[in-house]
Amino acid sequence: MKNIAVIGAGTMGNGIAHTFAQSGFKVQLIDICETSLEKGIATITKNLDRMIAKEKISDKDKTETLGNISTFTAIAEGVKNADLVVEAATENIDLKLKIFKQLDTSCPKNTILATNTSSISITQIAAVTSRPDMVIGMHFMNPVPIMKLVEIIRGYNTSDSVTNSIMELSKKLGKTPTEVNDYPGFVANRILMPMLNESIETLYNGVAGVEEIDTVMKLGMAHPMGPLQLADFIGLDVCLSILNVMYNGFKNPKYAPCPLLVNMVQAGKLGVKSGEGFYDYSESRKAEKIAQQFLK
Repeated sequence: MKNIAVIGAGTMGNGIAHTFAQSGFKVQLIDICETSLEKGIATITKNLDRMIAKEKISDKDKTETLGNISTFTAIAEGVKNADLVVEAATENIDLKLKIFKQLDTSCPKNTILATNTSSISITQIAAVTSRPDMVIGMHFMNPVPIMKLVEIIRGYNTSDSVTNSIMELSKKLGKTPTEVNDYPGFVANRILMPMLNESIETLYNGVAGVEEIDTVMKLGMAHPMGPLQLADFIGLDVCLSILNVMYNGFKNPKYAPCPLLVNMVQAGKLGVKSGEGFYDYSESRKAEKIAQQFLK
Protein backbone atom coordinates (compact mmCIF):
# COMPACT_ATOMS: atom_id res chain seq x y z
CA MET A 1 0.00 0.00 0.00
CA LYS A 2 1.38 3.37 -1.10
CA ASN A 3 -1.56 5.75 -1.41
CA ILE A 4 -3.62 6.45 1.70
CA ALA A 5 -6.78 8.58 1.67
CA VAL A 6 -7.94 10.07 4.97
CA ILE A 7 -11.51 11.35 5.30
CA GLY A 8 -11.78 14.27 7.71
CA ALA A 9 -9.17 16.92 8.56
CA GLY A 10 -10.10 17.34 12.23
CA THR A 11 -8.08 16.31 15.26
CA MET A 12 -7.95 12.60 14.44
CA GLY A 13 -7.87 12.98 10.67
CA ASN A 14 -4.93 15.37 10.51
CA GLY A 15 -3.08 13.24 13.08
CA ILE A 16 -3.60 10.10 10.97
CA ALA A 17 -2.52 11.95 7.81
CA HIS A 18 0.57 13.26 9.62
CA THR A 19 1.53 9.77 10.79
CA PHE A 20 1.20 8.13 7.37
CA ALA A 21 2.97 10.99 5.58
CA GLN A 22 5.86 10.98 8.03
CA SER A 23 6.26 7.24 7.38
CA GLY A 24 6.69 7.87 3.66
CA PHE A 25 3.17 7.20 2.36
CA LYS A 26 1.42 9.46 -0.12
CA VAL A 27 -1.63 10.86 1.64
CA GLN A 28 -4.78 12.39 0.20
CA LEU A 29 -6.43 14.38 3.02
CA ILE A 30 -10.11 14.93 2.24
CA ASP A 31 -12.64 17.27 3.84
CA ILE A 32 -15.69 19.00 2.37
CA CYS A 33 -14.57 22.26 4.04
CA GLU A 34 -11.52 24.05 2.61
CA THR A 35 -11.04 25.93 5.89
CA SER A 36 -10.87 22.62 7.79
CA LEU A 37 -8.18 21.40 5.39
CA GLU A 38 -6.18 24.60 5.93
CA LYS A 39 -6.48 24.21 9.71
CA GLY A 40 -5.50 20.53 9.43
CA ILE A 41 -2.32 21.31 7.47
CA ALA A 42 -1.51 24.15 9.90
CA THR A 43 -1.84 21.72 12.82
CA ILE A 44 0.41 19.16 11.13
CA THR A 45 2.98 21.89 10.42
CA LYS A 46 2.87 23.08 14.03
CA ASN A 47 3.33 19.54 15.33
CA LEU A 48 6.26 18.95 12.98
CA ASP A 49 7.87 22.19 14.17
CA ARG A 50 7.46 20.96 17.74
CA MET A 51 9.23 17.72 16.81
CA ILE A 52 12.07 19.71 15.22
CA ALA A 53 12.44 21.77 18.40
CA LYS A 54 12.74 18.52 20.36
CA GLU A 55 15.34 17.29 17.82
CA LYS A 56 13.21 14.26 16.92
CA ILE A 57 13.11 15.11 13.20
CA SER A 58 15.02 17.41 10.81
CA ASP A 59 13.85 20.27 8.62
CA LYS A 60 14.20 17.90 5.67
CA ASP A 61 11.85 15.40 7.37
CA LYS A 62 9.28 18.16 7.81
CA THR A 63 9.50 19.19 4.15
CA GLU A 64 9.17 15.58 2.96
CA THR A 65 6.23 14.90 5.27
CA LEU A 66 4.27 17.96 4.10
CA GLY A 67 5.21 17.12 0.50
CA ASN A 68 3.55 13.72 0.90
CA ILE A 69 0.15 15.29 1.66
CA SER A 70 -2.34 16.49 -0.95
CA THR A 71 -5.73 17.97 -0.05
CA PHE A 72 -9.13 17.48 -1.67
CA THR A 73 -12.68 18.67 -1.04
CA ALA A 74 -14.26 15.97 -3.23
CA ILE A 75 -14.23 12.35 -2.01
CA ALA A 76 -14.36 10.82 -5.50
CA GLU A 77 -11.30 12.75 -6.64
CA GLY A 78 -9.31 12.08 -3.48
CA VAL A 79 -9.87 8.31 -3.32
CA LYS A 80 -9.62 7.35 -7.00
CA ASN A 81 -6.09 5.90 -6.59
CA ALA A 82 -6.27 4.93 -2.91
CA ASP A 83 -5.01 1.56 -1.69
CA LEU A 84 -6.51 2.27 1.73
CA VAL A 85 -9.07 4.78 2.95
CA VAL A 86 -9.21 5.70 6.64
CA GLU A 87 -12.44 7.47 7.56
CA ALA A 88 -12.06 9.85 10.50
CA ALA A 89 -15.28 11.85 10.37
CA THR A 90 -17.48 12.78 13.33
CA GLU A 91 -18.64 9.87 15.52
CA ASN A 92 -22.09 9.77 13.94
CA ILE A 93 -23.48 6.53 12.52
CA ASP A 94 -25.64 8.13 9.82
CA LEU A 95 -22.73 10.21 8.55
CA LYS A 96 -20.39 7.22 8.50
CA LEU A 97 -22.87 5.04 6.61
CA LYS A 98 -23.33 7.80 4.03
CA ILE A 99 -19.55 8.13 3.60
CA PHE A 100 -19.00 4.38 3.24
CA LYS A 101 -21.73 4.08 0.60
CA GLN A 102 -19.94 6.79 -1.37
CA LEU A 103 -16.52 5.22 -0.82
CA ASP A 104 -17.77 1.88 -2.06
CA THR A 105 -18.82 3.38 -5.39
CA SER A 106 -15.84 5.77 -5.76
CA CYS A 107 -12.89 3.57 -4.74
CA PRO A 108 -11.16 0.91 -6.85
CA LYS A 109 -12.44 -2.60 -6.11
CA ASN A 110 -9.22 -3.58 -4.33
CA THR A 111 -9.25 -0.60 -1.93
CA ILE A 112 -9.47 -1.49 1.77
CA LEU A 113 -11.96 0.67 3.67
CA ALA A 114 -11.11 1.44 7.30
CA THR A 115 -12.89 3.51 9.92
CA ASN A 116 -11.36 5.26 12.91
CA THR A 117 -14.61 4.91 14.87
CA SER A 118 -14.10 4.53 18.59
CA SER A 119 -17.33 2.62 19.27
CA ILE A 120 -19.62 2.08 16.26
CA SER A 121 -20.12 -1.41 14.80
CA ILE A 122 -17.72 -2.28 11.96
CA THR A 123 -20.18 -4.93 10.82
CA GLN A 124 -22.97 -2.35 10.50
CA ILE A 125 -20.74 0.01 8.52
CA ALA A 126 -19.50 -2.81 6.26
CA ALA A 127 -23.07 -3.91 5.51
CA VAL A 128 -23.75 -0.80 3.38
CA THR A 129 -20.87 -1.69 1.03
CA SER A 130 -20.43 -4.40 -1.60
CA ARG A 131 -17.09 -5.37 0.00
CA PRO A 132 -17.80 -6.22 3.68
CA ASP A 133 -14.75 -8.51 3.71
CA MET A 134 -12.57 -5.44 3.02
CA VAL A 135 -13.94 -3.19 5.76
CA ILE A 136 -12.07 -2.95 9.06
CA GLY A 137 -11.65 -0.71 12.11
CA MET A 138 -8.42 1.22 12.72
CA HIS A 139 -8.99 3.02 16.01
CA PHE A 140 -6.01 5.34 16.53
CA MET A 141 -5.44 7.02 19.89
CA ASN A 142 -5.16 10.80 20.34
CA PRO A 143 -2.66 12.40 19.79
CA VAL A 144 -2.07 10.08 16.84
CA PRO A 145 1.59 10.92 16.07
CA ILE A 146 2.57 10.11 19.67
CA MET A 147 0.31 7.31 20.91
CA LYS A 148 1.49 3.81 19.99
CA LEU A 149 -1.76 1.83 20.16
CA VAL A 150 -4.05 1.10 17.23
CA GLU A 151 -7.12 -1.02 17.95
CA ILE A 152 -7.70 -3.22 14.91
CA ILE A 153 -11.37 -4.26 14.86
CA ARG A 154 -12.61 -7.07 12.66
CA GLY A 155 -16.16 -6.89 11.42
CA TYR A 156 -18.18 -10.10 11.14
CA ASN A 157 -17.08 -10.52 7.51
CA THR A 158 -13.61 -8.95 7.58
CA SER A 159 -11.19 -11.32 5.87
CA ASP A 160 -8.00 -12.71 7.41
CA SER A 161 -5.92 -11.25 4.59
CA VAL A 162 -7.26 -7.72 5.15
CA THR A 163 -6.75 -8.03 8.90
CA ASN A 164 -3.17 -9.23 8.45
CA SER A 165 -2.43 -6.46 5.95
CA ILE A 166 -3.67 -3.75 8.31
CA MET A 167 -1.79 -5.26 11.25
CA GLU A 168 1.45 -5.18 9.25
CA LEU A 169 0.74 -1.70 7.93
CA SER A 170 0.23 -0.40 11.47
CA LYS A 171 3.62 -1.79 12.46
CA LYS A 172 5.23 0.13 9.58
CA LEU A 173 3.83 3.28 11.16
CA GLY A 174 5.68 2.45 14.38
CA LYS A 175 2.42 1.53 16.10
CA THR A 176 1.44 -1.47 18.20
CA PRO A 177 -1.68 -2.96 16.58
CA THR A 178 -3.98 -4.96 18.86
CA GLU A 179 -6.76 -7.07 17.35
CA VAL A 180 -10.15 -6.93 19.06
CA ASN A 181 -13.65 -8.13 18.21
CA ASP A 182 -16.56 -6.01 17.04
CA TYR A 183 -18.69 -5.16 20.08
CA PRO A 184 -19.81 -1.68 21.24
CA GLY A 185 -16.89 0.37 22.56
CA PHE A 186 -14.39 -2.35 21.58
CA VAL A 187 -11.81 -2.59 24.41
CA ALA A 188 -10.42 0.92 25.00
CA ASN A 189 -13.71 2.76 25.35
CA ARG A 190 -15.64 -0.13 26.89
CA ILE A 191 -13.29 0.22 29.87
CA LEU A 192 -12.48 3.95 29.73
CA MET A 193 -15.92 5.48 29.25
CA PRO A 194 -17.62 3.85 32.28
CA MET A 195 -14.72 5.19 34.39
CA LEU A 196 -15.20 8.71 33.01
CA ASN A 197 -18.96 8.43 33.45
CA GLU A 198 -18.55 7.27 37.06
CA SER A 199 -16.25 10.23 37.71
CA ILE A 200 -18.97 12.54 36.41
CA GLU A 201 -21.54 10.72 38.59
CA THR A 202 -19.24 11.26 41.59
CA LEU A 203 -19.23 15.00 40.85
CA TYR A 204 -22.99 14.99 40.15
CA ASN A 205 -23.70 13.34 43.52
CA GLY A 206 -21.59 15.90 45.38
CA VAL A 207 -18.99 13.45 46.68
CA ALA A 208 -16.13 15.77 45.69
CA GLY A 209 -15.26 18.65 43.39
CA VAL A 210 -13.66 18.57 39.94
CA GLU A 211 -10.07 19.16 41.02
CA GLU A 212 -10.43 16.85 44.03
CA ILE A 213 -11.67 13.95 41.88
CA ASP A 214 -8.86 14.46 39.36
CA THR A 215 -6.26 14.75 42.12
CA VAL A 216 -7.35 11.45 43.69
CA MET A 217 -7.00 9.63 40.37
CA LYS A 218 -3.71 11.28 39.42
CA LEU A 219 -1.95 10.83 42.74
CA GLY A 220 -3.75 7.74 43.99
CA MET A 221 -3.93 5.73 40.76
CA ALA A 222 -0.90 7.23 38.95
CA HIS A 223 -3.03 8.44 36.04
CA PRO A 224 -1.19 11.11 34.00
CA MET A 225 -4.41 13.10 33.65
CA GLY A 226 -7.51 13.21 35.82
CA PRO A 227 -10.70 11.64 34.37
CA LEU A 228 -12.64 14.91 34.19
CA GLN A 229 -9.76 16.68 32.49
CA LEU A 230 -9.43 13.72 30.12
CA ALA A 231 -13.15 13.91 29.31
CA ASP A 232 -12.67 17.60 28.45
CA PHE A 233 -9.72 16.67 26.23
CA ILE A 234 -11.67 13.94 24.40
CA GLY A 235 -14.76 16.14 24.06
CA LEU A 236 -17.85 15.70 26.22
CA ASP A 237 -19.99 15.27 23.11
CA VAL A 238 -17.76 12.40 21.98
CA CYS A 239 -17.96 10.79 25.43
CA LEU A 240 -21.75 11.07 25.36
CA SER A 241 -21.94 9.59 21.87
CA ILE A 242 -19.79 6.59 22.81
CA LEU A 243 -21.76 5.94 26.01
CA ASN A 244 -25.00 6.06 24.01
CA VAL A 245 -23.62 3.54 21.52
CA MET A 246 -22.70 1.17 24.36
CA TYR A 247 -25.99 1.72 26.22
CA ASN A 248 -28.02 1.06 23.07
CA GLY A 249 -25.82 -1.87 22.09
CA PHE A 250 -25.82 -3.72 25.41
CA LYS A 251 -29.10 -2.42 26.91
CA ASN A 252 -27.24 -2.38 30.23
CA PRO A 253 -27.93 0.54 32.63
CA LYS A 254 -24.29 0.65 33.72
CA TYR A 255 -23.53 2.41 30.42
CA ALA A 256 -26.28 5.03 30.79
CA PRO A 257 -24.76 8.54 30.56
CA CYS A 258 -24.84 10.65 33.70
CA PRO A 259 -27.53 13.40 33.54
CA LEU A 260 -24.83 16.01 34.21
CA LEU A 261 -22.92 14.94 31.10
CA VAL A 262 -26.12 15.12 29.03
CA ASN A 263 -26.93 18.60 30.32
CA MET A 264 -23.41 19.92 29.72
CA VAL A 265 -23.42 18.72 26.11
CA GLN A 266 -26.88 20.23 25.53
CA ALA A 267 -25.55 23.50 26.95
CA GLY A 268 -22.60 23.45 24.54
CA LYS A 269 -20.01 22.88 27.27
CA LEU A 270 -17.93 20.34 25.35
CA GLY A 271 -14.51 20.73 26.95
CA VAL A 272 -11.37 22.05 25.31
CA LYS A 273 -12.97 22.40 21.85
CA SER A 274 -15.65 24.81 23.12
CA GLY A 275 -13.46 26.62 25.65
CA GLU A 276 -15.29 25.26 28.68
CA GLY A 277 -16.18 21.88 30.16
CA PHE A 278 -15.29 20.74 33.65
CA TYR A 279 -12.46 23.28 33.38
CA ASP A 280 -12.32 26.77 31.84
CA TYR A 281 -10.15 26.96 28.69
CA SER A 282 -11.28 30.40 27.54
CA GLU A 283 -8.83 33.10 26.48
CA SER A 284 -9.86 35.28 29.44
CA ARG A 285 -9.11 32.40 31.81
CA LYS A 286 -5.72 31.85 30.16
CA ALA A 287 -4.95 35.55 30.54
CA GLU A 288 -5.97 35.39 34.20
CA LYS A 289 -3.60 32.47 34.81
CA ILE A 290 -0.73 34.31 33.11
CA ALA A 291 -1.39 37.40 35.23
CA GLN A 292 -1.40 35.30 38.40
CA GLN A 293 2.01 33.90 37.50
CA PHE A 294 3.45 37.40 37.24
CA LEU A 295 1.91 38.36 40.59
CA LYS A 296 3.57 35.49 42.45
